[in-house]
Amino acid sequence: MQTTMLNMEHIDKHFPGVHALKDCRFDLRAGEVHALLGENGAGKSTLMKVLTGIHKKDAGQIIFADEELTNLTPQKAQRAGIAMIHQELNLMPHLSAAQNLFIGREPIRAGFLIDDAKMNREALRLFSTLRLGLDPRIRVGDVTVAKQQMIEIAKALSYRSRILIMDEPTAALSGKEIEDLFRVITELKTKGVGIVYISHRMEELMEITDRITVMRDGTYIETVDTKDTSTNALIQMMVGRPLFEAAKSEKNSSDNEVVLSVKNLSTPLLKDINFSLYKGEILGFAGLMGAGRTELARVIFGADPKDSGEILIQGKPVQIRSPQNAVQNGIGYLSEDRKQYGLALNLSVADNTVLATLKKFSRAGFWQGRHAARVASNHIDLLRIKTPSLFQKVRHLSGGNQQKVVIAKWLIRDCDILIFDEPTRGIDIGAKNEIYKLLADLAARGKSIIMISSELPEVLRMSDRIAVMCEGRITKILDIKEANQETIMKYAVNQTKNQPSQITAGN
Repeated sequence: MQTTMLNMEHIDKHFPGVHALKDCRFDLRAGEVHALLGENGAGKSTLMKVLTGIHKKDAGQIIFADEELTNLTPQKAQRAGIAMIHQELNLMPHLSAAQNLFIGREPIRAGFLIDDAKMNREALRLFSTLRLGLDPRIRVGDVTVAKQQMIEIAKALSYRSRILIMDEPTAALSGKEIEDLFRVITELKTKGVGIVYISHRMEELMEITDRITVMRDGTYIETVDTKDTSTNALIQMMVGRPLFEAAKSEKNSSDNEVVLSVKNLSTPLLKDINFSLYKGEILGFAGLMGAGRTELARVIFGADPKDSGEILIQGKPVQIRSPQNAVQNGIGYLSEDRKQYGLALNLSVADNTVLATLKKFSRAGFWQGRHAARVASNHIDLLRIKTPSLFQKVRHLSGGNQQKVVIAKWLIRDCDILIFDEPTRGIDIGAKNEIYKLLADLAARGKSIIMISSELPEVLRMSDRIAVMCEGRITKILDIKEANQETIMKYAVNQTKNQPSQITAGN
């Protein structure tokens, strides 16, 4: 039986005008992975910031290793053995891996000189513990995000941490890198380290965690054993309502209207791409990182040039040499990096929603502000965008609401073809559920959607057909009835590459 190492009871926290935590509780056992689950704004991060001394609690008790922790500060929490790895990695890219591990507490020799040899030896020992084959002298800016994540874990362990809080640790990792991280987590469990795991990825939680605590609106809802629960049950606890399930329509591609055709499209990365998109269809694109899915979307949208091939809309060839050409032809693109390519973060919600339709709200050279505000307000209501006002800067919204603002922009433009690249990346389950429902509603209204996603359950859940890519090629287009994760992965790694391709533009 695992011993309970941490108990948080009756935790309250107020901010000006907000009761952020209301009588919350959380416990952690030695050698377990305990997930903290909830929508954005549920209070997960606030509760962990109370535990790590970043926020001072207003009420409640924290017992760690049979001792009450009072007047916590980040330094006190660190000395007690509590460490947090934030989603935004806190490393200095110009320093070496070892220097990042021991910055501010470097070993000293001769009274005042930094002992680089000792620091590198200790860093190497920590890396070996994690089975991380990394030279401690390497510059952090020259290693992958996955290895930077491991360096952060090594840094936390260098403080002899007994509690490790991981906030969205796999957000920027590939499948192999996630496997490596899970291996490290398993090894830490065997050493008795208690791990608090915060993630929106339900598949991960079901695989790696022992228990799950659900929070909603700053309150504790329930703690369950992972093996005894289901994804649907967790989501209902999180959002207080049943999970949306896309109703798969019985589409017969041969009877449907083709709205977009891509024929023999090639670039230095993409090779002879052929597919068609039908009216009212959600065509999912699956594949491993680097398969060429985003690159294909950018070529269709005119953000990147093509070397050869053609794009047809409603059966007519079109020249798309820029995003402006794409928009003029009724194509909207929601980039996987919405903050860089989809939003003007310092502008208001209202301004962002009308960015793609400015001419519509100009008359004789004068800006029709009231008309624009009315249209923006209608779409904010339609998409249930949570914002204090039309004039709130979009940078202050949650990830899910920022995504909805981008969608509103293209709905106001009335695009018939919408490309969604990783539409739910970085947003919570409740917001994902609303995005799923919105995609299904758009398809039901006759909009045609290309959806690129790295989450296979998402692709399987939402798509009518699935195009699988590998190394710049479409290796198979699957009807949803014949698609499953195993089949998709077979074509994603191109296990059938010795077989002749049967893909044509109409498949």
